[in-house]
Amino acid sequence: MQVAHPSFRQHALRLSDFDYDYPKGLVAAYPAEPRDGARLMVVDRASGTIEHRAVRDLPGYFAEGDVFVANDTMVFPARLRGIKENTGAKVEAFLLRELNPEHRLWDSIVDPARKVRVGNKLVFGDGLAAEVIDNTTSRGRTLRFMFDGSPEALYHAIDAVGETPIPPYLRRKAEPADRVRYQSLFARRRGAVAAPASGLHFTPGLLQAMTDKGCEVTTVTLHLGLGSFQPVEVEDLSKHRMGSEYFEVGPEAVEAVNRALAHPDRTVTACGTTVVRAMESTLSAAKTLKAGEGWTDRFIYPVHTFHVTDRLLTNFHRPKSTLLMMVAAFAGHDLLTEAYQTAIREEYRLFSFGDAMLIL
Repeated sequence: MQVAHPSFRQHALRLSDFDYDYPKGLVAAYPAEPRDGARLMVVDRASGTIEHRAVRDLPGYFAEGDVFVANDTMVFPARLRGIKENTGAKVEAFLLRELNPEHRLWDSIVDPARKVRVGNKLVFGDGLAAEVIDNTTSRGRTLRFMFDGSPEALYHAIDAVGETPIPPYLRRKAEPADRVRYQSLFARRRGAVAAPASGLHFTPGLLQAMTDKGCEVTTVTLHLGLGSFQPVEVEDLSKHRMGSEYFEVGPEAVEAVNRALAHPDRTVTACGTTVVRAMESTLSAAKTLKAGEGWTDRFIYPVHTFHVTDRLLTNFHRPKSTLLMMVAAFAGHDLLTEAYQTAIREEYRLFSFGDAMLIL
C-alpha cells in the first residue's frame, strides 16, 4: 500500500499534506525483543539514500566527540478507573499534569465527561478519592485528591491503582508488563503520560557500545502531555496552537551540545522529537543551546530552521500528527514521503512500539 499523498511538498503547509494510509497490521502492539533488535531505516538527507539496518547498528554512526541527547522523562500510571461515589457509575480519569502539589490539584480528562460535574466525588482503588472542583474543557476537569500525606505519598498511591497509559491505537488493554515496556532506559524524572518512543529501543549494551565509540550521552527533560498528541484541526498549520509541555535543559546538556557545535566534524543527535522541542525552546542569541526550564508550546513544522540538531533518531509517526510534521521539517517533505512509502512496502512496524528511523 502506498502513502496517500505522493509528495510532502516543500512550503505546502496544509494538514492534508500529512495524511497517509497504512495497513493496520503494521501497527506494533508490543516492542521488539530485545529492544535493540528493532529495524532501523537510515535516511541520508545529503544523498537522498535509504538503507535498512537494525537499531543495534547505531554505534557505527557515531564517532569520538559526537553527542547523543535523550529525554529522561518517566511515564507514570496516569489512567485511573473508579466510580462516582453518589451513583456507583463507572468513571475514568486520565491525569495530565500536577497543578499544585500542596493542594493536591491535578489537571485531568474524564470519561464519560457529561456525567462528571463539579462537586462530584470520584473513588478509585485502595480508598484513593478526588473531588471535581472545576471544568476546564468539554472533557477536562480539575481534580483535588482527598489525601492526607506528602506529594510523594500521593504519587505512590496513584502508582498503586493507576494503569500505564499505553496509546489507544494499540487496541489492547494495558498489561502489568507495560510498566516496563513503556518506559525508556533513560527514564528518571516522573511526569509524562506518554513515552518518548525513540528512547524505547535502548538497552544497556547498546548504550555502552555507543559510549565505547566516544559518543557522549546526555539528557534533557520534556514531559509529554497532550500537547504533542493534540489533534491538528486546521488546514493552515500556522493557525494550530500546541498545548504547553514542561521542559528542562540543564547545564550538563548545554556544555556537551555546545562543545560539539564548536567542532564542525562533530554531530548532535536528538533522540526523538521531544528532545528537539526542548532544545529548540531554549536557544541563545548566537543560536547555541542555553540552560532553561518552563513550559513550551513550540510547534515545529515545515519550514523551520534547526539550529542545534544535526541528526534525528525517531519512530514512524501517525498521519496528521505534529510529530510527523516536525520530522518532515527536518528531513524534507519529498524525502520523508519516500521513506514512509518504503517503510510500508518493506513492512516496517509502526508507531510507539514500532521500528526506528535515523535521519542523517
